[in-house]
Amino acid sequence: MKKILIITYYWPPSGGSGVQRWLKFVKYLTQMNYHCIVYTPENPEMPTIDNSHLSDIPKKNITVLKTKIIEPYTLYKKFTGKSSNEKITVSFLNEKNSKPSLSEKISKWIRGNIFIPDAKMLWIKPSVRYLTNYLNSNKVDAIISTGPPHSLHLIAYHLKKKFPYIQWIADFRDPWTNIDFLNELHLSKFAQKKHQSLEKKVIQTADKIITVSYTLTSELQQKCPQHPEKFFTITNGFDPDDFSEISIQSNLQQFTLCYTGLLPANRNPKFLWKAIAELSQEKKLPQNFKIQLIGKADASIWESIKTNNIEQYIENIGYLPHSQTLKISSQANALLLIINEAPNSKGILTGKLFEYLALQKPILTIGPKDGDAAKIIYETQSGIVAEPHDLSDIKNALLTLFQTPISHFQNSNYLKFSRKQLTQELIKCIDSITP
Repeated sequence: MKKILIITYYWPPSGGSGVQRWLKFVKYLTQMNYHCIVYTPENPEMPTIDNSHLSDIPKKNITVLKTKIIEPYTLYKKFTGKSSNEKITVSFLNEKNSKPSLSEKISKWIRGNIFIPDAKMLWIKPSVRYLTNYLNSNKVDAIISTGPPHSLHLIAYHLKKKFPYIQWIADFRDPWTNIDFLNELHLSKFAQKKHQSLEKKVIQTADKIITVSYTLTSELQQKCPQHPEKFFTITNGFDPDDFSEISIQSNLQQFTLCYTGLLPANRNPKFLWKAIAELSQEKKLPQNFKIQLIGKADASIWESIKTNNIEQYIENIGYLPHSQTLKISSQANALLLIINEAPNSKGILTGKLFEYLALQKPILTIGPKDGDAAKIIYETQSGIVAEPHDLSDIKNALLTLFQTPISHFQNSNYLKFSRKQLTQELIKCIDSITP
């Protein structure tokens, strides 16, 4: 039985998309005769809590190691006037005011220029000491680090220096120096070079690099052109077990377009709101049309909705545990996927896409037609893609959704994205570097 040390910041009862990838990998690795040693903080800052994930933690072939982490969020909350109980979101999302305060701008600058690569940097040295002691007494076949936060890759980097015979896989769930919000941190030239230097060390030192999207794999591959063979793409996916008790139906008395997850400012579909306003004026919306928003949304989203005078079509449900989110979205007529407007938008492949596929509902994607998400939508014939700044394109996409039977978008092409199938791909990667 191979033993794998997995270094992850997100672990149940933490909620959100960040926890699901490696929780599901661990679930299926342990079923496939791998022993997983999960190293995670004892006291993390959890943007959301979702106890429904606890049932996915395996009962055997798993060891969970936890140590305390020091994070600067207590000082951040005091400085910005936030409550000590207020949760810090994983993206720059402001639910109360679309314009950040001066204290928030200063905090972002500190976050980008002092806490490099991120606010978890103070956990690197204590973790290296703790895991060095652990590895001196316990054999493992491979180390896997997953980021962001990319500080976790630096923990693995230092362990690799101490234990060069242990194979290391670095998993990038998001880009590092090319992530969409980096420009909001107002990085100095020194900070930019520091981020680039650390990223380069990780990419060049890791034995294998995994990413969640084809474009991200290509971008990182270009930073280590002498070893293209060590880069793999293993996308996110869906877990069939999550859908075992869900009855997938559609409400024939109304047309519901459902969105799940965070809606930060750079994911604000301004032309979608305008398209709905125009279709309303043209009396081309279905009877009882509505858009459900499940999750937290930036204040700028609500400003755009009000500007277009379409509040009557929006149902704000707010954050729900993962299991409840699936139940509600399974009743929708169609599902809404929005790709961040950012330089790296073509490479954004969100986890929700794969759960949308499993729900077998038509997917309206607002994003680049030559992006990774669009590629999967086309391959699986599961929906329509509209360019984010093309009002006519979005209106035509909506009209097509309203007029096309759901059965037109249903097929079995999505099954290759099941978490169990993807774990088999991960095992191929592990086995390629371990005896």
